[in-house]
Amino acid sequence: MIEYLIPIFGPGEFRPAFRVAILGGLIAGIYGVIHDQITYSISPEYFTNFKFHQFNYANFGLGNRVFASTIGFLATWWVGFFAAWFLARRFIPNQPRTTAHRQIAAGIFCIMFCGITCGLIGFGYGLWRGPDADYSAWNLAARFLNVTDLWSFVRAAYIHNAGYFGGALGLILALVFIRPKKTTAEQGNG
Repeated sequence: MIEYLIPIFGPGEFRPAFRVAILGGLIAGIYGVIHDQITYSISPEYFTNFKFHQFNYANFGLGNRVFASTIGFLATWWVGFFAAWFLARRFIPNQPRTTAHRQIAAGIFCIMFCGITCGLIGFGYGLWRGPDADYSAWNLAARFLNVTDLWSFVRAAYIHNAGYFGGALGLILALVFIRPKKTTAEQGNG
């Protein structure tokens, strides 16, 4: 595992890996913008009473929707950057670039698929529980945050938490199941 954290790159491999990480950050940031627009529609209070306070430094006074988009980008870009870094670290060394890029793209797809799927499961779980479920575990937070529409707030929280879980799961699955192709020298030794 240490080889994924502390890269040992061959000549010319750091720059392509860094470019992949930047692209991963941009993809994740755009995903976060779209994600937070959807969850803002479900529960504006999740943002106005909770997320806006966490990210107060990023409020440029351009309205709640723009602020929610800014939060979405800031909350996800770094996840995508590091996920793409790990993918690049695994697939770029000792492989043709086209093969590595296809595997990295498959890894990014796996992460996004798992994140979206788990987010939808979180949304479905919130709908299934319904507005009359026992949300007493949320009462302290709801009082502290002055939440008036608890069911919507909890649904947005379920989506966010499940989505992060799904992204982490997707990265793990990608790193485990997408294998670098063995080079000719490695095939002779293995």
